[in-house]
Amino acid sequence: MYSTKISALRVEDRPREILASQGKEFLRLEELLAILIGSGIPSLSALGIAQSILETIDFDLNRLGQFTTSDFMNFRGIGVARASILIAALELGRRRAAFHLPNDIPFVRSSKDAFDLFQPKFLDLGHEEFWVIHLNRAARLLKIERISTGGIAGTVVDVKMIFKSAIGQQASSLILAHNHPSGQKKPSQADRDITKKIVEAGRLFEIAVADHLIMAGNTYVSFADEGWM
Repeated sequence: MYSTKISALRVEDRPREILASQGKEFLRLEELLAILIGSGIPSLSALGIAQSILETIDFDLNRLGQFTTSDFMNFRGIGVARASILIAALELGRRRAAFHLPNDIPFVRSSKDAFDLFQPKFLDLGHEEFWVIHLNRAARLLKIERISTGGIAGTVVDVKMIFKSAIGQQASSLILAHNHPSGQKKPSQADRDITKKIVEAGRLFEIAVADHLIMAGNTYVSFADEGWM
């Protein structure tokens, strides 16, 4: 319930006043978005703009995270500058989800552990990317690295680059991952072929390839769990 003081404010100023006097946890999604938008236009407040954006996606933050600059600019009152602020704020949130403190370096001992590390990297992507986790002998994370970026249907993987980096990290094992923007988890023949190629190259360098995950939104399939390695 808003206080009389807050209710008496201009619509534009209410979210900022709630933030200052009650705290961020009391703000609704449209109020958080309105603060980023800043101000409205003569016929529509920042809160109204925020409401219209969220209503088109049924208040789904995952869909909001996939918005491009042009997607935001389809809404009245959103120009390049405001769209850029919104994109930057969403990207900060994504990077925070992927951030680990130096004293909190994780061990990766299961496909779920790997999925938890990879998921923020693939969040909101509309194209394919290929990533690798480098692990030491104790299965502790050394580095998580993007190897390639492609299009909707695939990405080219340079096996030499994977092992050049792995040797530089003195990695004992690797876990591979790439995403399917379609949401389909089933591996293609090309997925199976590149996995086999990387596993065989790993044997030459005595670097084990422990798993390959196909990421599909909030789910995944593990080559190791399925016995495909």
